[in-house]
Amino acid sequence: MKNSNKTAIVAMSGGIDSSVTALLLKQQGYKVIGLTGKMLNSQISETIIQNAQKVADKLGIELIVFDATEEFNKKVVEYFINSYKKGETPNPCIMCNEFIKWGMLFDYAFDKLKADIFATGHYADIRYTDGYYKLYPAKDEKKDQLYFLYRLQQKQLSKTIFPLFNYKKSEIKKIATNYNLPPKDSKESQDICFIQKPETAKSFLKNNIGDIEGTFVEYSTGKILGKHNGCYNYTIGQRRGIGIAAEHPLYVIDIDANKNIVYVGKEEENFKNSINITNINLSYPIKNNEFEAWVKIRYNMPHKKAFVKISENNASIDFIEPVNSVTKGQSAVIYNLEDKHLIGGGFIC
Repeated sequence: MKNSNKTAIVAMSGGIDSSVTALLLKQQGYKVIGLTGKMLNSQISETIIQNAQKVADKLGIELIVFDATEEFNKKVVEYFINSYKKGETPNPCIMCNEFIKWGMLFDYAFDKLKADIFATGHYADIRYTDGYYKLYPAKDEKKDQLYFLYRLQQKQLSKTIFPLFNYKKSEIKKIATNYNLPPKDSKESQDICFIQKPETAKSFLKNNIGDIEGTFVEYSTGKILGKHNGCYNYTIGQRRGIGIAAEHPLYVIDIDANKNIVYVGKEEENFKNSINITNINLSYPIKNNEFEAWVKIRYNMPHKKAFVKISENNASIDFIEPVNSVTKGQSAVIYNLEDKHLIGGGFIC
């Protein structure tokens, strides 16, 4: 068989996507080994490991558990808490991808397990074009995950495959059912894996930061409108949960974490024409530092046309039409204007 002498390490979470990924690669002839990162010393992680083991047993493959708890706590959990302390809104999945999945697990797969290829259940397409590996949108537009993968570089892209890129989510569910894989009825994984119901992001932050009395201030006038228990409870663009009576709906417009002020105002005050980003990562070298592109400032938003100007590790982005809820700490991700392949991105500052 074509790939019979090759070893594929699959990052397995016990969920449906990574399980079908392992199945597909086994069908393609690879020697498949499952690699599950233990992220937390908690029941959450134990359940993930147990679910991954059930899948591995079903497929007849080996599962290795890698203890990433210390690094995950530092690079993802502490980053999450500290971002809110600074008045920012974090992207924990992006950090986990950069430092854990394509950091520790990726390195372990090649350095210790002698992998030929590294695979995950992400919905994205890697193609080798014009001398570089580039990320293209997956077939299932609703599941396309390029936004979360923009920190990957040529080293990772050249050794990674995404077997699900050409499938719809409904097709993956059908495959899981047909092969009776253990997670065939599983629900979609939560955005923040280290916060599980009934705990919420708000209660998690309160437990880790505590109440810090601050003020709501009207953005346009500087007038104090009320008090709150910590600016970390709010994010730019938020409308619900502010709890202030006004003649018009109030939105969070800005946050000053140093003074613990949450600025609120009208919806139209929440739009911007330009943003700046820092800590840029480019998926591949680009010829021009000034160009038109599609840009997303959140995962679940349509692509917006903009003019991008890159200067060393920073960039300015000028949108053709104003965008709302520009949020410090979130990522602005840049896509090619013609075919929407991933160019790179950075953190909004």
